[in-house]
Amino acid sequence: MCGIAGFWGPPTEEGEAARILGRMTDAIRHRGPDDSGQWLDTKSGIALGHRRLSILDLSPEGHQPMVSASGRFVIIYNGEIYNFAELRREEEARGVRFRGHSDTEIMLAVIERHGVLEATRRFAGMFAFALWDQTERVLHLVRDRIGEKPLYYGWIGETLLFGSELKGLKVHPQWRSAIDRDALALYLRYNYVPAPYSIYSGIRKVEPATLVSIGADRQVTATAYWDMADVVRRGLADPLGGPEEAILDQLETRLRQTIAEEMLADVPLGAFLSGGIDSSTIVALMQAQSPRPVRTFTIGFREAGYNEAEHAKAVARHLGTDHTELYVTPEEARAVIPRLPAIYDEPFGDSSQIPTFLVSQLARQHVTVALSGDGGDEMFGGYNRYFMGRRIWNGLAPIPAWLRRSVARGIQAVPPGAWGSMLGTAQRLLPARARVAHPGDRMHKLANVMAVPSAGAMYRSLVSNWDPPAEILRGSREVATVLTADHNLPRDAGFVERMMYLDTRTYLPDDIMVKVDRASMAVSLESRAPFLDHRVVELAWRLPMDLKLRAGQGKWALRALLDRQVPRALVERPKMGFGVPIDSWLRGPLKGWAEGLLDPVRLKREGFFDAAAVWRRWGEHQSGHRNWQYALWNLLMFQAWREFAQA
Repeated sequence: MCGIAGFWGPPTEEGEAARILGRMTDAIRHRGPDDSGQWLDTKSGIALGHRRLSILDLSPEGHQPMVSASGRFVIIYNGEIYNFAELRREEEARGVRFRGHSDTEIMLAVIERHGVLEATRRFAGMFAFALWDQTERVLHLVRDRIGEKPLYYGWIGETLLFGSELKGLKVHPQWRSAIDRDALALYLRYNYVPAPYSIYSGIRKVEPATLVSIGADRQVTATAYWDMADVVRRGLADPLGGPEEAILDQLETRLRQTIAEEMLADVPLGAFLSGGIDSSTIVALMQAQSPRPVRTFTIGFREAGYNEAEHAKAVARHLGTDHTELYVTPEEARAVIPRLPAIYDEPFGDSSQIPTFLVSQLARQHVTVALSGDGGDEMFGGYNRYFMGRRIWNGLAPIPAWLRRSVARGIQAVPPGAWGSMLGTAQRLLPARARVAHPGDRMHKLANVMAVPSAGAMYRSLVSNWDPPAEILRGSREVATVLTADHNLPRDAGFVERMMYLDTRTYLPDDIMVKVDRASMAVSLESRAPFLDHRVVELAWRLPMDLKLRAGQGKWALRALLDRQVPRALVERPKMGFGVPIDSWLRGPLKGWAEGLLDPVRLKREGFFDAAAVWRRWGEHQSGHRNWQYALWNLLMFQAWREFAQA
């Protein structure tokens, strides 16, 4: 795992170019503290910089930037190619001889033989790389299929800047850019800025599964080398058949092979363990293939409803892992908040960023690589909104739109607090797994989606925080995103399949993987996610839906696999998530900090937000009549980021 940065512009004196590039790579030193390197062609104006976190081939033979054997290609690369051993054998069979055993050298050999597009299709892994073709004078920027690794780029005047994080671009002396209000509108709605946009005008993100090629004429060509919609179409058209146990065996074999590849490292390796289905499955299959106890890590909280440490400990004890847990006080968790703008580099509103950073920090004290269960929900149907959304839509679709709108108005006429009182009494009669937090807010959320015209619009409403963002944001419009596009999915793709597809295209790369990448890289820890290997993804989409959702539960196939390793009682519990009590913190210890960032005079001076609309929600949250924690945290993270960015 590494960090990359570079620029391409008018010819620059070599010493000056080296100094600029050095500042860019120093800004992302946390992504690669073990080594740094530069490659300059001042006549062409191209500069490639690299920071290395040594994982495979710790010798100088793994140093980057790396030049191909013929001298044609130069690469800077962040990530891991998990099938590098297989690719190496193929190249050696053709007579290629390698100096070291890094995956970077193998990538270059495959690129030289097949060209960058076909070579990228052969790579299985997580990666973002910049490749300079000295013959064609073309720069290629490439991102992995799911979007685990980040890559930004954009023209500032006559210079193209590119790199792993915005902080690497912003230290270039030509950096000039303003906040993109349209991207800010998307951030307010979704909690993140979705690709291909960034918070800055003119700066883009390479989209997942995309090869961006830029020639000397400054023409930008984007080519998709893998298509998630096509994976869905093929999976639904060719589902796995036969006995369930045989299908589960096939899934377990694929997961074991993938995990074995991702356990390869020349440095200490472990895993995050929450005690839930996803991480427990990964750890169980790791331990089944490891000759020694796997290092596992979890953090705990003393606050009820937010602690999974006891569950993780029980799973670790059963599997025999070498387990480390750390109980974090609320004060220690809140102490992370001032660091978030620097870590995330762009406004980012998922509050589980706090525990994600803390568990990464804990793991880094013992290992350099950690496997995670990220992607299990998206690939195997784990989110509660899949069940809730399908039930709601199946119930609403036959009802005339005018009647749905009338019922919605009736629901909204009753304050959330009153709904909470009425439903709270009824909920006490239900089993724990059937109860929901903040039932009054849930009723108003239901009212918001009742009158939507389509299943897609309903999903968009379910995942929105500020709806519409124009309620508080001035001078913006909501530009097109994956969530507003037509994806030409087959007609037999039901509501859940469409939600899983959209989550994989949006929420997974732009929220989950951003959260994990920035938190882990901030402490120089490499995080790997076996569920996101594209071979696992393609197999998962061939599983019949009944092996994902069954008897009111998601991830049925993973549960069945985990039953082979861990007693069901150790992992069977309501889905908890990985969060912190932002709602109560904003009414207590964070109230002063938040009110400083949301000060009406400040908001009016800055000119982004309608102060009256913001403070209306703030007052409702403080009174306890509504729980606006997600929308308010979203706004506070932008304000904190902007304050940091201007410092």
